[in-house]
Amino acid sequence: MTTKQRWTALIILAASLFVVTMDMTILIMALPDLIREIQPTATQQLWIVDIYSLILAGFIIPMSTLADRWGRKKALLTGFTLFGLVSLLIFFAKSASFVIAIRFLLGIAGALIMPTTLSMIRVIFENPKERATALAVWSIVSSMGAVFGPIIGGALLEQFSWHSAFLINVPFAILAVIAGLFLLPESRVSKSQAHSWDIPSTFLSVAGMIGFVWSIKEISKEGLSELTPWMVIVIAFVMLILFVRRNLSSSEPMLDVRLFNSRAFSAGTIAAFMTMFAMASVLLLVAQWLQVVEGLSPFKAGFYLLPMALGAMVFAPIAPGLAARLGAKIVLPIGIGIAAIGMFVMYFFGHPLTYPTLAVALLLVGAGTASLAVASALIMLETPTSKAGNAAAIEESMYDLGNVFGVAVLGSLASLLYRSYLDIETFSFDGIAGELAQVANESVIGAIEVSKITGFTQLATDAIAAFNDSFVAAALIGGIIMMIIAVIVFFLIPKSLDITKQNHH
Repeated sequence: MTTKQRWTALIILAASLFVVTMDMTILIMALPDLIREIQPTATQQLWIVDIYSLILAGFIIPMSTLADRWGRKKALLTGFTLFGLVSLLIFFAKSASFVIAIRFLLGIAGALIMPTTLSMIRVIFENPKERATALAVWSIVSSMGAVFGPIIGGALLEQFSWHSAFLINVPFAILAVIAGLFLLPESRVSKSQAHSWDIPSTFLSVAGMIGFVWSIKEISKEGLSELTPWMVIVIAFVMLILFVRRNLSSSEPMLDVRLFNSRAFSAGTIAAFMTMFAMASVLLLVAQWLQVVEGLSPFKAGFYLLPMALGAMVFAPIAPGLAARLGAKIVLPIGIGIAAIGMFVMYFFGHPLTYPTLAVALLLVGAGTASLAVASALIMLETPTSKAGNAAAIEESMYDLGNVFGVAVLGSLASLLYRSYLDIETFSFDGIAGELAQVANESVIGAIEVSKITGFTQLATDAIAAFNDSFVAAALIGGIIMMIIAVIVFFLIPKSLDITKQNHH
């Protein structure tokens, strides 16, 4: 490919990735409207938001193996065709379960698209220096998609109904398919390197991943005393261990787990996973806080998230260069540390939280997470080209799982704290009992609705205060986690590592 063709291909790949990551968060803004119209239960609400990344996480490994064998371009274009067609189905959505089914199918389509974009970059850019730049672009776009999701969602909701959060995918999909047909090269693993399809591995990875994530979500909703999720988590864990063992002992593994032998590779994956973990739930809570506490419209709320995007956009292009000069060992941990400081700002200056404080915090979080471009370079650097799909699948799974776990664990922790701060029992004398108490206890949005119905304003005031305190407490925990990760990553990365030189294993 000529230089021009290579960079044009990168633009298509980056745009396709943007849509998939945008879909993880675009629904955050549409949720209040969607809830009012189709009235899903609290569990259904969680599923509407989560099933997408759940399925994405479960299917990424088998789908990337499929793409490597069948042809990466074919996989990408098929993924997009499915993505566009499924998004159109939202016109017929009258029930929560239908919306969940649509998000399920979008997850399958996304799993075809995401790792393929990453492994194609690995194949198209053979020069390590060009590739480092391409990966930096990839990683900026990946996190930008998640940040801009709520902004785009908000903008759409100013003009259209919540359905538009789905329909926005259609023009993107059409463009990607047309441009991809003409501009992307086909690439697949050569016949000699193509493995036979491993059905047991596929089953173990999908069922293990989905079971694992599902049980985390259930525990977060039902509390620690529920038995079923603990049983599922044990079964899922056993499945994932069997999957790893099967792939370690196989001469043709579906996923090459041996990549983790490299300390730099492990550092990159841990950084990607934990940073997403700490950030995802906080982003979700920030979006809610802006709409509920500050009373902003969805678009304004999205707009108020811009400091984070700004921080990332300024620092992500600089991060690989800094890492080349100072070493990844310094730049990646410092970046994660800066994001952690942003989280601490929310907590220590957040009683009550005001927007200027939040803006500073978001700027720091955005700037810090820009260092994830370095994590991507570490992961891809330590990987031979024939394993590009494998490394891509692992990295994508880390981003996704981090997202899902973050929302499940920290998000549920925040609702747990909200309930304990609110202490709904104290309102029983004011006639807030039974069904009403339950709705108010579910979420701050519910409490505000109940307060409107009953005309009892004190409930809304207390609920907002409780939500504010639970939100900043979740940020504190996120910050502590990120600090610990920064230290671990620092010790994992070899001192001599240079991300501008390709390692040949």
